[in-house]
Amino acid sequence: MLPTSARVKSYLLFLIVAVIWGIAGPVIKFTLAGFSPLVFLTYRFAISAAIALVLLTISGLKLPKDLKVIWTVLAYSFLSTTVSLGFLFFGFEKTTALYGSLISAAGPILIAIAGVWFLSERITRRETVGIAIAFSGSIVTVLGPILKNTGGEAGLLGNILVLVSVAVGVATAVLAKKLLRARVPPSTLTHLSFIIGFVTILPLTFLGNTPASLISQIKAAPLAFHLGVFYMALLSGTTAYWLWHKAQKTIEIGEGALFAY
Repeated sequence: MLPTSARVKSYLLFLIVAVIWGIAGPVIKFTLAGFSPLVFLTYRFAISAAIALVLLTISGLKLPKDLKVIWTVLAYSFLSTTVSLGFLFFGFEKTTALYGSLISAAGPILIAIAGVWFLSERITRRETVGIAIAFSGSIVTVLGPILKNTGGEAGLLGNILVLVSVAVGVATAVLAKKLLRARVPPSTLTHLSFIIGFVTILPLTFLGNTPASLISQIKAAPLAFHLGVFYMALLSGTTAYWLWHKAQKTIEIGEGALFAY
């Protein structure tokens, strides 16, 4: 059992992250009016990657020598950025901020279940009942556009894409916990994720944009959309991910995930 002070510190960090990520849904939806998902992600990752390179240059890259751990870090970095956020952004483009945020609320439920299956964490009987009720509600939310006959196929597709992002997020939560147990520093995990994210998203962006058109789109956007990108890069990205990794190092992933509510 963790000392009370260590657990309370983790709780506070998770609470800060929950506030930052709670605001992120509407910010994403708003900013997608100014940038396409790929341009948005590329711009965001570029900012976070630049910060990461500076901080890693100062502190140094600290990774265990185990080759399996290194490959797992690379896989985690790719999944937690390009894959997870790619599905999330494309999903938010096709659904509403409300639906997207509600579906994302399925994440903590699934993470708690994954913690039991893959990390031998424990949940109480009461928590099990609550998870079942909440999961049922999330499924109804995903099917909302059909049940209410609103949003059509586009709304349903957007909801499904957000749900896929949630599923990938569950997998990365388990991987992150294993990497933190393997003594990978939270800061290293955060910074490498955004560097890998930028390197892997850039080729996809250039399939539909030349470097000149990409820069032109970014320059032409109003200030409000740039502020949205910087919020996602600096607060929802670098800051929140570092705090989340730091907090997740000390308590169960299922318990930490519940702060999203």
